[in-house]
Amino acid sequence: MAQIPAPIWEIPVQRHRVLVKICGLTLVDNALDCVKAGADIIGLVFFEKSPRHVSKAKAREIARALPKGVPACGVFVDETYDTIMQTVSACGLEIVQLHGAETPELADRLSAQNLVVTKAFFAARPPKLCDTEKYPSADFCLAEYGKGILPGGNAETWDYDQALDMAKKVRLMLAGGLTCENVADAVSRIRPHAVDVSSGVEKTKGIKDIAKVKAFIRAAKSVSI
Repeated sequence: MAQIPAPIWEIPVQRHRVLVKICGLTLVDNALDCVKAGADIIGLVFFEKSPRHVSKAKAREIARALPKGVPACGVFVDETYDTIMQTVSACGLEIVQLHGAETPELADRLSAQNLVVTKAFFAARPPKLCDTEKYPSADFCLAEYGKGILPGGNAETWDYDQALDMAKKVRLMLAGGLTCENVADAVSRIRPHAVDVSSGVEKTKGIKDIAKVKAFIRAAKSVSI
């Protein structure tokens, strides 16, 4: 697996706290406030149809402002290898999230560039939650519903227990409909390595409510896994 040069990414053998990814940031100050609140990863969406889409220029500004040890993750949907790598280079991304129907070969090529690769799997559409073995180079396997209009979670909760088997086999990132109210229970039941939230902590699309971010992170990290 690819490695990010920060202690938080070491896979602990004993009990630890879940990592928290706050996704869909569009402003530098908002992203930094999320980091101050305890966010471990900042997600930047490069899918143009998303209301949280961010330009390369703005993404680069956000990524460069992040402190060492808090990586920027670029979220892509069915983009080509060349497009992804150009964006990685332009913006200084450390993680790439493949949130469409990308092939295992694309994940392999990106991993070979020393990028941390997150591949999304869905309860409601392909690639399904049971398809993780087809993507051995994925550092994280993200599980979510995948039933809404957009490729992301669409703020819809789902039966997180469907990801229990994944959590036993891969480094799981749980997503889709997570909020301050349900994340502690989800972490306790599923025991993922990381959780991913966007709309669940928003003030408006692309702007996070820092009070909600703090409450979400506090709840998520209150559970030892």
